[in-house]
Amino acid sequence: MNMKRVCLIIWAMMSMSLCWAIGSYQVVIGPVDTDVQSVPLSVDIEGIPYTESTSRPVMKRIAGQNKIPVTCQLESGRVSRLWFIPDSVIRSGQKATFELTFSDSRKQDTPLAAVVDDKTITLQAGEQKILQYYHAIYPAPEGVSPRFAKSGFIHPLWSPEGNRLTQIQPNDHYHHYGIWNPWTKSHVEGREVDFWNIGDGKGTVRFAGILSTTSGPVFSGFKVRQEHVDFTAKPAEKVAMNEVWDVRAFACRIEDRPVWVVDFTSILNNALTTTIELPDYRYGGGIGFRATEKWIRDNCSVLTSEGKTRKDADGTRARWCDVNGQIDQGRSGIVFLSHITNREHPEPMRVWPLNSQGNGNLFFEFCPIRLTGWEIYPGNEYVLRYRMIVYDGKMSPEISEVLWKNFTQPPHAVLTAAAAQ
Repeated sequence: MNMKRVCLIIWAMMSMSLCWAIGSYQVVIGPVDTDVQSVPLSVDIEGIPYTESTSRPVMKRIAGQNKIPVTCQLESGRVSRLWFIPDSVIRSGQKATFELTFSDSRKQDTPLAAVVDDKTITLQAGEQKILQYYHAIYPAPEGVSPRFAKSGFIHPLWSPEGNRLTQIQPNDHYHHYGIWNPWTKSHVEGREVDFWNIGDGKGTVRFAGILSTTSGPVFSGFKVRQEHVDFTAKPAEKVAMNEVWDVRAFACRIEDRPVWVVDFTSILNNALTTTIELPDYRYGGGIGFRATEKWIRDNCSVLTSEGKTRKDADGTRARWCDVNGQIDQGRSGIVFLSHITNREHPEPMRVWPLNSQGNGNLFFEFCPIRLTGWEIYPGNEYVLRYRMIVYDGKMSPEISEVLWKNFTQPPHAVLTAAAAQ
C-alpha cells in the first residue's frame, strides 16, 4: 500500500471521528419480532469518543414532533455501553428511535444506589431497598455448630411493596442462605469436597473482596470476589475455585406496575492446576433460592415455561420459572429467567415437591449439574447468567415468556451519527 493511500485512509478516519465527536446520534431499535417491555436495553457506543469525567449522556425518544426524555447510564468497560429503559412497550413489528447527545454537565441523579457498610452491600431505588449482599460473616444460630456461619449471599430480597422474599438459616436446613449457589460433592484433587452442606466441615464459599460498586440513574450494582474453600486439603485449607458475582438491579414498570429486574452473573474459574469435577447431583451451583417462611403448602405456587407446577417440576428443564406466594394480605413473586448461553439450557431444576417438606416450604434452583456432571478446567472461565423479575400480584405466563425473550434475545440497537446539525 503506497504512502498516498495510507494518508487518505488516515484522513478519512480522522474526519469520521471528528464528525461523530461534534454531532448527535440516533439509536434505532427494530422493527422488533416480539414485544419489548420496559426492561433494560443497551447499545454499543465504542465509536463515540466521549470523556466520562466531563460528559453526561442525554437520551430522548423521538415520537413524531415530540422528544420524550429517557433515562440512560454509561457503563465503561472492555466495551463501552449505554444502558436505558424504554418509556413504553415497543410492539411487535414496530421500531423505536432515540436521540443521543452529550451534555457538558456531569450532574445527574443517582436514584439507584449501592450502599456499603461494615456488613452488607444494599442495592436500593430511592429509599426502597431491593436486596442486600452479606460480605460479613453471618453468625450461626445460637446453640448450632459455628460451621454454619457464612458470608457471600443475598438476603433479604424484597418485592417492590417491601415484602421479604428470602430467608436464611431455617431450622430444617441451617445451611440455606437466601440466594446463593455452592456446589455439592465436588471432586478436588481426588478428595470429595462439599461446598453446600457446610455443616459437614468439608468446604464453604466465602466473600473475598469487593471489586466495584455502581450507582446511577438506570441501575445499581456490585462485583464481588468469592472463594470456594476446601477444608479437607492438607496441611492447610486451600482455595479450589474463585468466583465473581456481578449483580445489578433496575427499577422498571411491567404492565403499569413497578418491578425489580435483578441480573445475576456468576463467573467461575479453577484456582488449581488440576481439573475439578462436579458430578451430576440434584443440588448445586446455578442459582438457589430459599423462599420466605411465609410461603407454605397452601399459599405458594410454581409454574415453569413448560407448564410444570410444584407437583411435577422437579428434575425437569425450563427457560423460566415463576415462584410466588401469599405474604400477609398481598402476593409477591419472582420469575427466574435462565440465559440461552447457560450450560444445559433449558436448565434442569431442583424444586422441592410438596411431599418432601412437611409444611410445604419452598426451595427452587436452576441446577446445571442436575442431569450431567461438569468438568472445570484450569485456565478457563465459566459463566452462568440469570435474571430475576421481582413483582407483586401475579405475572401471566405470556408476559413471563416475553420477558425471557427480552433478556436472552434483546432487540438489536443500532447507533448512527445523526444528520448534520
